[in-house]
Amino acid sequence: MSKSESSVGSGADSLSTSGEAKLCPIHEQEVQFYCGTEGRLTCSKCVSDGSCQGHKVTELVTQATGVRNQLVDVCEKMQLQALRIERFIDRTLTAREKAVQTDANSARERVLAQVNVVREALEEEEQRLLEAIQREEERVEQCLLTQRAHWTRTLEKLTHTRTSLVHTLTNSTDTMISSNEEINDRIEDAEGIGEPRDTEKLTLNRGCSDSKFMVGLWATHRLTALCFEAQTVSPLLSLSNDQRTLTFLPKRQRQLPPSDPARFDSWPNALCSPPMSSATHSWVLDVCTSAAFKVGVCYSSIERKGSGNGARLGYNTKSWVLSHYDGDLSFCHDGCNVGITVAKKLKRVGLLLDWPSQTLLFYDPESTAVLHVVRHAFSEPLLAACAVADQSVSILH
Repeated sequence: MSKSESSVGSGADSLSTSGEAKLCPIHEQEVQFYCGTEGRLTCSKCVSDGSCQGHKVTELVTQATGVRNQLVDVCEKMQLQALRIERFIDRTLTAREKAVQTDANSARERVLAQVNVVREALEEEEQRLLEAIQREEERVEQCLLTQRAHWTRTLEKLTHTRTSLVHTLTNSTDTMISSNEEINDRIEDAEGIGEPRDTEKLTLNRGCSDSKFMVGLWATHRLTALCFEAQTVSPLLSLSNDQRTLTFLPKRQRQLPPSDPARFDSWPNALCSPPMSSATHSWVLDVCTSAAFKVGVCYSSIERKGSGNGARLGYNTKSWVLSHYDGDLSFCHDGCNVGITVAKKLKRVGLLLDWPSQTLLFYDPESTAVLHVVRHAFSEPLLAACAVADQSVSILH
């Protein structure tokens, strides 16, 4: 309780609800003073030679007047505060309620408008892709029809020529065979018939269904929960307690970890779990602090020991990675690098593995721009892989 509140309470105690004079319980005299030291009413005898002698004492009338004045001030303050509260309720809260309703309706309209735009864009993209697939299907079917007609005629011609030559062979004399120019012409025609060859023109181009717009939405739909496996982490790296962050270690901080056949002992690599061999998987890594990293996938059968290319991500047939080094971004597989141009340094890298379509996708989560697409007949389960040669890289969940 504050001092002012205490004083108000003391003043209230000094007022008699019945209007009768109060008597001192010690001397049975009328109380005429207020002892500020003990906070109680007292009589003149208590003040002169009793328990309140030497205390801060005020006449009862003076104390009561002070309390009344204080009560007036408090009531005025309460009235002003009540007015402010009423004004806040009537003006501020009412205005806020209206503003919230207006803002919420605007937000809903904005969301619906954006969804409608996206829906229209998806419908247009769907129509474009279906038409592209239809055109590609018709092209391949036309090629097949042309090839079938050509080789059917060729087969008939070849069969006719062979039959004629067999007839000539069995029914002609030596003289006729030796001097018959028609035979020579038919032999020349037969030898001029080429061998049929299967070509890519007779296969549907899978790229006809590619759409960066669709893939970007698809890739960011759902993230797979991944974590780095401690037993695979190179001694050049440290692994965070939550098993989501790899940090490149300077030489003085490196320690020899327990020996494990799954551990990379020379390259700064680490692999994630679980393995992926079905369905669709998507994950994102924070690479904003690192100037040298690789992110991608590899077979679990990749080599772990030694400094050869067999254990180097992107330099063998068992790994597919996006590499960033010295400001350059590229896709690496089996020692072959494909340069990738970006407008600004990536802060995050997203990966999507669609096992049913055997597609691996690298993309920028901020812009959903597709960085590189890999289509490969993966023959083993894949593990998310990472190499860090500067600062840190983290899996985001």
